[in-house]
Amino acid sequence: MTLSAATRTRKIASRVAELTGEGALAVYSRAKELERAGKSVIHLELGEPDFHPAAPVVEAVQRAVADGHDRYCATRGLPVLREAIAEYLQRTRRIAVKSEEVLVAPGCKMALSLAMMALIEPGDEVLYPDPGFPIYPSFTRGLGAQAVPFGLREGRQFQPDMQEISSKITARTRVLIFNSPNNPTGTVFHREELERIASLAQEHDLWVITDEIYARILFGGEYQSIWALPGMSERTVIIDGFSKSFAMTGWRLGYAVAAKPVIDAMDMLVLNTFTCAAEFTQLAAAEALRDTTGAVEAMVGEYRARREIFVAGLNGVPGFRCVSPEGAFYAWVNVAGTGLRAEEVARLLLEEGGVAAIAGGAFGAGGREYLRFSLVSAPEQLREALRRIAKVAGAWAK
Repeated sequence: MTLSAATRTRKIASRVAELTGEGALAVYSRAKELERAGKSVIHLELGEPDFHPAAPVVEAVQRAVADGHDRYCATRGLPVLREAIAEYLQRTRRIAVKSEEVLVAPGCKMALSLAMMALIEPGDEVLYPDPGFPIYPSFTRGLGAQAVPFGLREGRQFQPDMQEISSKITARTRVLIFNSPNNPTGTVFHREELERIASLAQEHDLWVITDEIYARILFGGEYQSIWALPGMSERTVIIDGFSKSFAMTGWRLGYAVAAKPVIDAMDMLVLNTFTCAAEFTQLAAAEALRDTTGAVEAMVGEYRARREIFVAGLNGVPGFRCVSPEGAFYAWVNVAGTGLRAEEVARLLLEEGGVAAIAGGAFGAGGREYLRFSLVSAPEQLREALRRIAKVAGAWAK
């Protein structure tokens, strides 16, 4: 028997077939192919800041490595970082968290995966936003549970519809996941909606996973975490990390905040998987949280300026309609007015115009008439992208 024939007789676990990828990475791969062929491409598909960590953070990681902090360490994360996270959340979100309620992981996806593995059983139902981060339904299915979407619609300013959510709760519903500011819409859930979600969670005894990775990237107001609402700290898991607010994407460092029994369960999963996050990156992350140079505020200010440039320009493109995002760094554009499918608009922009964006169907059925652009390029790049988009728009503006 040949190796290929032998391989065909071996079964891959069925859960893998339930998983899906991220549309952003597929678009990125095609964009890189075009670049290798000599085409100029402006990358607005990935949610990766074009900033880098502040100087004190870089100095901290260099110092940590030089001092030999490259050993195994506490599975839950270094005590100094867990304490720093608790203090940071009190300072920036006004929520009371104990260090024993924090677990550090190599990336937000891993923190999210651990939380979902700890809380979700096969056969459970999990409510998630549509459009939303595609990993929510993907990993839910991978755990043998049913992913149940609730819509975020433009007619409601992309706020959740509580009647819809309530109607979809059954005896098997176990977890409700959301993120605010939302990826891809940029919507920040109103306090009233958070209160209604909290009420439903308590009425139906649900866990709530709140993905707060964009919590610091707000263009107005103060962030509201559902954790702070009465009775919610005991049933809420916060997922956050360093990729977006601190421009530390490749450092792969995230964390979860939850009641100690949940953290204990997640810690057992850590022991059975990756053992610990890197010691030296954790020490640098503690420095990032201090933000002694005001890097986060400066970065958010730059994103605010980019939003004003790009959203105004997009709304001038025939067939485009873009609601200005309240947070995160994405422009969510309704392209139904072009008369073309969003996938075709995205293809034309990339292949003809050299502008990489993501067709909204990658974020769920509710995104089929939309494109997502990231506001992570310098202003001159965004202006050039607008010029290219306007030129390509001739294909449908007749």
